[in-house]
Amino acid sequence: MKDKQLDILITGGRLLTMSEDMDIIEDPVIGIRDGKILFVKNGNDMPKATYEARETLDASDSVILPGLINTHTHVPMVCFRGLADDLPLMKWLNDYIFPTEVRYVNRDMIYAGARLAIAEMILSGTTTFCDGYFYESTVGHAAIDSGVRAVIAQGFIDLPSLENPGIKKKTEIAERYIEKWKNRSALITPSLVCHSPYTCLPETLTGIKNIARKHNVTYNIHLAETKDEVELIKKRDQMKPVEYLKKLDALDGQTIAAHCNWLEEDEIDILAAFDVKVSHNPESNMKLAAGIAPVPKLIKRGVTVGLGTDGSASNNDLDMFLEMSTAAKLHKVSERDPTIMDAKTVLKMATIDAARALGLESQIGSVEAGKCADIIIVDMKKPHLRPVYNCFSHLVYAASGADVSTTIIGGQVLMKDRKLLKMDITFIMEEVRKIAQKIIAEGHSYKSK
Repeated sequence: MKDKQLDILITGGRLLTMSEDMDIIEDPVIGIRDGKILFVKNGNDMPKATYEARETLDASDSVILPGLINTHTHVPMVCFRGLADDLPLMKWLNDYIFPTEVRYVNRDMIYAGARLAIAEMILSGTTTFCDGYFYESTVGHAAIDSGVRAVIAQGFIDLPSLENPGIKKKTEIAERYIEKWKNRSALITPSLVCHSPYTCLPETLTGIKNIARKHNVTYNIHLAETKDEVELIKKRDQMKPVEYLKKLDALDGQTIAAHCNWLEEDEIDILAAFDVKVSHNPESNMKLAAGIAPVPKLIKRGVTVGLGTDGSASNNDLDMFLEMSTAAKLHKVSERDPTIMDAKTVLKMATIDAARALGLESQIGSVEAGKCADIIIVDMKKPHLRPVYNCFSHLVYAASGADVSTTIIGGQVLMKDRKLLKMDITFIMEEVRKIAQKIIAEGHSYKSK
């Protein structure tokens, strides 16, 4: 009978549901049909022969959990991975990244870079990412072609080196973009992003936020990433960055602020009061010496904090397992408190809290009946993962993306036994290699001294 037929049946292992009660189910049975989780049961409560499945996955000696969610990245920038390392943020941006983007960013580069980044994320257990860049529709097409879930944010920035349209043109672009992607694919959620308060004119910040509100989509922005940025805004506008965005009416529950390294106490209060979400990007912040976000304080004040990698040009990887480990350890040492940012808290930042940050908590972020079947299986039969006393601890402190054996997104198995099933990774890597060779041949690469 049809009601007894499944697309996928997952059996065995241990399930970390990441539900509100943080339930752990031993020897679970998970049924998937039409892209959704049909049921989650304990194997002892249901004979495995009850349902027939097109594919059965044995998760014995493995941990099952919701796919990880990257709340802030710029996937096409994988083409610039390693281009300009060991530099301060402003020098890195103004002298290397911005000029290189002006010269080399086009739709072909965006598609190739996005596909390589998506492959890296699927292989390391990321099932959803929030992206912001130029030609973002091309990122959307790359996501659909790859089968990954994505929040794609069309970017806006006011730079002297670019042809900057007026606010009327910008809002028209934003309107058309949202209309194009709204309801186009179950995998895609449109969004908008203004680069930052110091690279966008006030009318851009306000105008794009108004369009985001009109269409009920999220609004992303880099905020208080560096001390120099904060001082610039204080000098220019006679107020702190969060106060500045509040004055511009750019803060609400659908604003996602990335980085937030240099917040003062009253700014944290403002973010909490307006229900602003924060994306924490510890590895990028550390590599660029940008600062340390006050994440424990944000969480204590009730601010939803999700985890992100930032782009590969400043990280330089997209492995959310490594990001979790870094997040936990960074705050322990900076606060000199080993109890801060415990493993469960950090895993929530990469799953259900990340989903809340993106406004998708009703769809993803936990393994529960009715939600999208975005699930990963981590192989625990590894020397560095034995013995197992605490799964949460192992996933945060010992595991890496390379330990993910299976990645399922929307009920589709996209990676199994460490093999991508929908992507030709050799071809994809070659396309990005050609882009890098062109950059090198034309003398625009960075050579460290």
